[in-house]
Amino acid sequence: MANPIDLVEVWRGDLLECVHQGHAVVCDDSGQIVQAWGDPEAIIYPRSSCKMVQALPLLESGAGAHLTDEQLALVCASHNGAAIHTDRVGAWIKEMGLTDDAFRCGPQMPADRDARNGLIRSDQSPCQVHNNCSGKHAGFLTLTQHLNAGPEYDQIDHPVQQACKAAFEEVTQESSPMYGIDGCSAPNHACSLHGLARSMAFFASAGDRSDARSQAAAKLTQAMARHPDLVAGETRACTDLMRAMAGRVSIKTGAEGVFIAIIPEKRLGVALKITDGATRASEAAIAAILVKLGVLDAGHPATIARMTPPVKNRRDMVTGQIRPSAVLV
Repeated sequence: MANPIDLVEVWRGDLLECVHQGHAVVCDDSGQIVQAWGDPEAIIYPRSSCKMVQALPLLESGAGAHLTDEQLALVCASHNGAAIHTDRVGAWIKEMGLTDDAFRCGPQMPADRDARNGLIRSDQSPCQVHNNCSGKHAGFLTLTQHLNAGPEYDQIDHPVQQACKAAFEEVTQESSPMYGIDGCSAPNHACSLHGLARSMAFFASAGDRSDARSQAAAKLTQAMARHPDLVAGETRACTDLMRAMAGRVSIKTGAEGVFIAIIPEKRLGVALKITDGATRASEAAIAAILVKLGVLDAGHPATIARMTPPVKNRRDMVTGQIRPSAVLV
């Protein structure tokens, strides 16, 4: 077992003030590691980075056959709760004959400024549709109706979650050693970083195959790439970096410093984990790896804003810089 290694540095003036360590893996479509940093076998919770895996049963079952690309992007999303997100998810559950009460994700104040301020000005509390995972949960509800299953779809023994676990273990090619409860109340199954990268390589090469699971994976990957604004939202790394790559790559963040990338043109999957959970570090590291793999322009403003952003003080003076360590350059 290898230790985590230095992946991202934070400089203030001429002093290295902070170092973020972690692990990262690039995997090919045969499941083999192309490049790795730290320990590929480190066990992690993928958190929201694996939403596309959790969505596989929705499409494989036929329950999501009628869903649009926009809805599939929202299934994979950790969105800002902006109107473009909540209007679509709200209409979706209304079409199912359901209300906000059917969700099991819990309410969340929107990250989107306009949506948040709108709630505050009207003295309203956020609903569950504002939860950043409401698109995923709309997918769960769609599958629940298709299976004629009970309403507690977030429970580990529910048919929806059992289908998600089976899909997760099959595409990671691992038996998950444990699960935790995610911020949205759904189970989140642990795997190795290698397993997570392997699953993303499965998605990246899905267009080469014609089986039902591969067709589902290809549709989800394409939906993310076509609608980066729905996967996250304005000012977010997932949205900005996918736009910078013009639909060639699908990426997704997860809580506590996780990030994945699906690169169809190279049939590669990427997974990384920053051990201290810092988002600034996971964003810098994924950008650096994508540049290293030749799919992201190092000079693009979105890349610079994530990979080598300046550190500024409250007077907007540049006092330092965040940058990837030498192993990622």
